[in-house]
Amino acid sequence: MFAGISKILYPPSCLLCGAATSHGLCADCAAELPGNHCACTRCALPLFDTEQGMCGRCLKKAPVYDGAWSPFVYAQPIEWMIARLKFNARLRLANVLADLMLQRLPVPAAKPDCIMPVPLHNQRLRQRGFNQSVELAKPLARALNVPLDVSSCRRLRATPPQTGMSALQRRRNLRGAFDFQNRRCYRYVVLFDDVMTTGATLNELAGLLKRNGVQRVDVWSLARAQRNNKKQD
Repeated sequence: MFAGISKILYPPSCLLCGAATSHGLCADCAAELPGNHCACTRCALPLFDTEQGMCGRCLKKAPVYDGAWSPFVYAQPIEWMIARLKFNARLRLANVLADLMLQRLPVPAAKPDCIMPVPLHNQRLRQRGFNQSVELAKPLARALNVPLDVSSCRRLRATPPQTGMSALQRRRNLRGAFDFQNRRCYRYVVLFDDVMTTGATLNELAGLLKRNGVQRVDVWSLARAQRNNKKQD
């Protein structure tokens, strides 16, 4: 009864413009989100419309992971929505963003053995109260009918923020930061993160998984940073 009264007094509205909608975002705002339509086929880096195939970085040195998918570019208003989710605990945004991902989810050539969100260190998890990557990945795992594994991989060290670090400094910062035990004998794993910047974290994890018997590792994220983005990985 109270829920019904609440809907009458406070009808659902678009999170961005305030227009009436029951889907979190109205159709107009959803259509204007920065889609990652032209991207590197290996790392999902946003490219210019005139570019095709793999980016220069992947052509020079391909990442350890085998493929990447990010439906959005890390730009406004996606950037604002992710920040509200992570730092203001607006968990409703996780459902809205996950639904937007599901609408764009390509049919995978093969079903992964699991989706594995990038783990937070216990200290960070206690401070935040939740792992935003887990919340975003839950609906994807349900839609694909694959397990969501939040226990096989652990973050051993609370690594310092990587803002402003060079690629070499990021790799050193992440060395030995994770532990993975392939007790379930996974062969194909999808790693999931909310935002992919340089890909250093996901590349480190992919290498760890492959050293422990995983044959294929793809990385999925809600948003992919553009070139020269200084945001923390």
